[in-house]
Parts: sequence; C-alpha cells; structure tokens
Amino acid sequence: MTQATAPSRATGVDMSHRQILEALSGLLLGMFVAILSGTVVSNALPRIITELHGGQSAYTWVVTSSLLATTATTPVWGKLADLTSKKILVQLALATFVLGSVLAGLSQSTGQLIACRVLQGVGAGGLTALAQVIMATMIAPRERGRYSGYLGAVMAVGTIGGPLIGGVIVDTDWLGWRWCFYVGVPFAILALIVLQKTLHLPVVKRAVKIDWWGATLITAAVSVLLIWVSLAGDKYDWMSWQSAVMVAGALLLGALAVRVETRAGEPVIPPRLFRNRTITLAVLASIAVGVGMFGASVFLGQYFQISRGVSPTMSGLMTLPMILGLLVSSTVVGRIITNTGRWKRYLVAGSALLTVGFALMGTLRADTPYWRLSIFMALIGIGVGMTMQNLVLAVQNTVGAHELGAASSVVAFFRSLGGAIGVSALGAVLGHKVKDYIADGLAGLGIKASSSGSGGTLPDVHTLPAPIRAVVESAYGHGAGDIFLAAAPFGLIALIAVCFIKEVPLRRHTGDQLAAEVERESTVATGGGTAVVRTGIHD
Repeated sequence: MTQATAPSRATGVDMSHRQILEALSGLLLGMFVAILSGTVVSNALPRIITELHGGQSAYTWVVTSSLLATTATTPVWGKLADLTSKKILVQLALATFVLGSVLAGLSQSTGQLIACRVLQGVGAGGLTALAQVIMATMIAPRERGRYSGYLGAVMAVGTIGGPLIGGVIVDTDWLGWRWCFYVGVPFAILALIVLQKTLHLPVVKRAVKIDWWGATLITAAVSVLLIWVSLAGDKYDWMSWQSAVMVAGALLLGALAVRVETRAGEPVIPPRLFRNRTITLAVLASIAVGVGMFGASVFLGQYFQISRGVSPTMSGLMTLPMILGLLVSSTVVGRIITNTGRWKRYLVAGSALLTVGFALMGTLRADTPYWRLSIFMALIGIGVGMTMQNLVLAVQNTVGAHELGAASSVVAFFRSLGGAIGVSALGAVLGHKVKDYIADGLAGLGIKASSSGSGGTLPDVHTLPAPIRAVVESAYGHGAGDIFLAAAPFGLIALIAVCFIKEVPLRRHTGDQLAAEVERESTVATGGGTAVVRTGIHD
C-alpha cells in the first residue's frame, strides 16, 4: 500500500475494499484468537473443574477472572491507542495472550488456572479495544457497518468453532483439556505475522500520560464488587457485616476513582464522555447486554453436560442455533446499516429479541424438548448480533477522531463489566438454587443432603446411581432456567436505554475530523511539550 501524503489517507474513503480487508486480516485473526480462547474452554470447563477438584465458585471464577482482567485493561489499551502506535499495541496484546494461554495449559490447580486466565484477559482486553479503534481509524462510520458485519462473522465462527474444538479436544484421550489453551497459540503467532505485513497506519504521537491511579482504583472497585457478589449467600449471608464492609469498600474505591478521573489530565475513562446522552445510554445498554451475553450463556455448557448428560462435543453442537443466529444477524444487519445509514431500529429490535429470548429460556428444565430450546437460543443469538457491535458504532459516530479509542473502549469496558458481574452474580444464584433443589430432591428420596452446591465439586452424573442422577440433572436444569429468568430484566433495561438514544445518521467521512485533530495536535502543547505529528510515516 502506498504511503499516505495526508492524515485523511488513513480513512476508509481513501482505501479500496481490498486494501481495507488486507489491513483488517491480521486484526480479525487476532480477534478470532481472543474469542476462541473463551469459547474453546466453555464446554471443557465441567471436565476441567472436575479433574482439578474445583467447585461451582471455581467454575465461575475461571470465567470471571478473564472477564475482569479484560474489563480493567480495556480502557487502558483504548487510551494508549489515542497516544501511540496502534500496531505495536495490538501485537503486544497478542503476545500477552499467547503467554497467558501457554501458562494456563500448564496449570495444576484451579488457583493457578484462574491466575493464568487473568493474563489471558489482559491480552484479550487489548484485542477487544484495539479492533474497534483501528476499524474506526480506517473506515468511515457509514461504511463501518459493513465491516462490523465481517467482525461479527469472525466472532460467530470463533464462537461456533470454539465449543466444537474444545469438545473434540476434551473427548480425545491423547490430547486432553490442556490443549484447549494451546490450540489458539498458532493462530495468534500467525496473526502477529500478518499484522506486521498488512497493517499500516499513520502514526500520530504525543506525550504518553496514562492515569495509572485511576486504572488501579477502577480495577480495585470492580474486583471487590465481584468478590462480594460471588461469595455472598455461600461463604456469608447477603445481609452480614462482611457484605456491608465489601459493599462500602467498593463504593469508596469507586468514588475515589471518579475523583481521580475528574482531575486527571489523561483519564482512563474521561468523565466528559458521559455528558453525551448517546454514550451514556449506550453504556447502560452495554452493561445489560454484557450481563445477558456472558452471564447466562456461559453456563449453557454446564447445563447440557450435567442436566442432559451429553459429551462436550455434543454440547458444542447443541448451542449452534444461538451462534448461527448471531452470525446471520450481525452480517445481514451490518450490510443493511451500511446501505441505509440507519441503526437505531436494529438496536431496538435486537434488545427486544434478547429480552424475549431470556424470558423464554427461563422455562428451561432438564427435559425441555430440544426443538423448543433451539428457538429460544436462536432468539438470543439474533438479539446479541443486532446489538453488540452496533452499540459501539453508535458511540463512534458521535465523537471526534481524537476520542475514538477512549469512547470505543468505554463501551467495551462496561460490556465486559456487565459480563463479569453477570457471571459472578448468576453463578452465585445457580449454586444457591442447585443446592436447594438437590436438597429437596434427596429429601423426597428419604436421603439427607450433605454439604453441596456452589462450594462442592461439580458432579460427574455418569457415575451416580440412577435415582440420585435424576435429582442432580433436574436440579441443574431448573437452576439454569432460573439464571436465564434472572437475566431477562437486564435485556429489558437495554431495550429501554436504546429507545431513548437519539438516532444520528452515520457519517460518510472521517477524514475531516482526523485532519482537524492532527492540525490541532500539531499546534497545541501537551504536558511535556508540543505534540509531534508524523504524517506519511507508517507503523
């Protein structure tokens, strides 16, 4: 690709479709790796936790730890993208992810696995934030729907392939579950090579100043909140002095984070962004979508393997209706938005479908007919496909080029935060409900229940006597229905939020905004001195 002679050359209006696809190829491959890391483990988790002698809380935290790390680091990556080379950052994120994956595969306990998943989450946070930022830098908002559809398709392929690959790996004796973490490494290395050859962006550099205090306080506040949600009702009562201390601590840390962010020169999450109604409402909707998308769906593999007694491979196949719904809706709606420039109607429709899907999944039981379950899952998949990427698109359409990184990462941050809270809260609900249902079922058989539930190890239903197996399958099936029902109000919150977003037709150009920003940065002193702008020079 020829070197640009002006900053506007970095935008979609001055790049052909082929050039954009070449530039995005490595980026999409990196996103595929990040998605694969989560989905390939989903159907393997029941087997992994059983072999490592973990319980429901460990099951929850293997997922939550990665989401928490992704949540905490996403705004940092996004802010760095506004200050320095995006190409170097995305390669660093991939390298971090590879290291975390290799170490996770070597874990000997659930504690080690959770720690390694944190490192994976740091890398995934970079890939999540930078993919949106780089696309926004290269492609005009009006055209971005088309390429967001490609991103949605890649996400769907990773989500489809992950559970199937994970199931096959776990069911293959000579591989074992550890290869669920190794399988993404070759793809990540290939993505690094492709990015080096194809991704060329003009570098706009200025003094890098990251608000580390703000990032630390935000991470601490979220961590305390998640620890409280995951332990309350199990290790101590919801209304107890431990709950009071942890909630007060989370609120205090959150208040300190707001104070620091308000005064920081380069805040991780710029408070001024929330003066924009579209951003505020999109963030609220993203939290709700994250709760539903991560919080409820992550337990589907557990439902299929424990309540229905199927293998990990079959568990992956049984989730296909949801993933195909996501694939079709994200691709088709992305193209329609590109052609029309209108996006709000699809956010409203997607949020409505998400709410209905979760409510219907609330009727889930161990013996629910699969054809009915398939329809419910498809509704959820279509709803997620219509909302997730388009919330980011709506926000990007309202900010200037100099805030694309921060604004995009804010939406991703709160979506991941919603997911992390959802996994912790719904995991706690599932453990509590399962414990009660098992106790009631065993009482019906004249058996006194031992300590089980969220703190006990996950059962291997194939080794249980038939009457007890029926009780356990019924308990986990009923519990799964309860957590989907608990997720339904969050879909309704997303629906209400997007209804109040004011639709602004997507811009056809980004060059004017980017050029204006470059001109401004070249004349305004920043922190340690005047910003240095390099045009026509690529990563």
